Amino acid sequence: MSPSLSVAGADGKVVALDPTKPETAVAERVRRLQSEARSLVGEHVRALEAALQDVERLSAEIAGGGELYPPGIREIARRLTEDAEVKAQALEAIMARN
Repeated sequence: MSPSLSVAGADGKVVALDPTKPETAVAERVRRLQSEARSLVGEHVRALEAALQDVERLSAEIAGGGELYPPGIREIARRLTEDAEVKAQALEAIMARN
């Protein structure tokens, strides 16, 4: 008799695999991995949104920093402030649809 097999899911639950139904076990594993991948995608996009918020904050500080910063730097920072805000909103909208 073959040893029994089991898999621990992302939620910590242990699921017994039936060696007589390998396609079912594989299909369940694929679904679990896809679910885990979707979760990681969400985390990754949230990290990008946070980075864009940091860029927006820093660039707004530089854009409003007055004569201390060279004019070309202030202009780039001003544009980055606007761009980062728009891009972050676009990311949020796209993720809300999915």
